[in-house]
Amino acid sequence: MARIAFIGLGTMGRPMAQVLRDAGHDVTGMDISPEMREAFVGAIAPSSDTIAAAEVIITMLPEADHVARVHETLIRAAAKPGALVIDCSTIDVNTAHALALEAMSHGLAMLDAPVSGGPAGAEAGTLSFMVGGDAANVERAQPILLAMGSKITHFGGPGTGQAAKASHNMICGITAMAVMEGFALADALDLDLDKFYALCAGAAAQSWTLENRCPIPGVVPDAPSSNNFDPGFAVRLMAKDLQLAQAAAKSSGQPTPFGAEAAKAFTKFAETRGDRDFSAFYTTLRALPEHQKE
Repeated sequence: MARIAFIGLGTMGRPMAQVLRDAGHDVTGMDISPEMREAFVGAIAPSSDTIAAAEVIITMLPEADHVARVHETLIRAAAKPGALVIDCSTIDVNTAHALALEAMSHGLAMLDAPVSGGPAGAEAGTLSFMVGGDAANVERAQPILLAMGSKITHFGGPGTGQAAKASHNMICGITAMAVMEGFALADALDLDLDKFYALCAGAAAQSWTLENRCPIPGVVPDAPSSNNFDPGFAVRLMAKDLQLAQAAAKSSGQPTPFGAEAAKAFTKFAETRGDRDFSAFYTTLRALPEHQKE
C-alpha cells in the first residue's frame, strides 16, 4: 500500500481520499480550508514534510492556477525524486502539458487524470479516469486509480487526459441543452411529460443526461430537479468545463459551434445561479410569458 498525500478535500477530493484510505492506503489529506480539513480525519494544512514523505501525491483542485501554484511552491520544492504526481483536477490542456514537463525535469513522474462520475461516483469508488502521461507511470498508478474508480482510459502523452475530459464534457453540455430544450418544447405543446420521458428513455433520445438530469420536477425522483435543483454538478462547474473545451477548440483550430453556444448559455446562467445544478438552466427556457403569470 502506498503513502499518499492528497491535496484538495472539496466535494470530489474528500470522498476520493476516503476511498483510498478505506482501501488500506496511508493517506494524509491536505487543504488550505479549515472547514475542509475538519471533514477528513487527520487532515492538515499543506505541508512540505508530508509531501517529502509521500510516494504518491494527488491533487484535486478547482482551477489551473491552483494546481500550478501548488506545483511551484510545494510539490517541485519538496517531493522526493521518483514520486508519482497525479492531477485529478479539470484544467486546460496547455497547463497540464507544461506541468508534466516541469515535473519530469525535477525527477518526478506525473499523470493528468481528470475524472467523470461526480460526487456519487467519488463516494462509491466508481469514477472513470481519462489519463495522459507515460505508459509506465500509468501502470504504476493503476492500484491507486482503481481504488477510486472502475475505468481507466489512457489516451497518450501529457495533456491527453485533459484533452479527453474537455471533449467529453463538451458533449455533456451540448446534450444537456438538447434535453432541456426538448422538454421545454414538449411542455409548451402540452404533452404529458411523464409519458414523454418514458418515450425518450426507451428511444433514440436516450442519454445519461436524460436519465440523471431530467429537468422536470417529480419525473425522476432522484434527479436534482426533484430536489430544488440541489447540485449534483453545479452550473459554475459546467460553465468552467465548457470554457476549457472552447480554449482547447481555439488552440486546435477546430470549430465547435454548438459547444460555443452551450458555453455561452451556461456561463451567463452561472452569473446568478452558479450554485444550482446545471439542469436548473431549464427554468430559463420555460419561463412563462407575462400573460400566463397572472
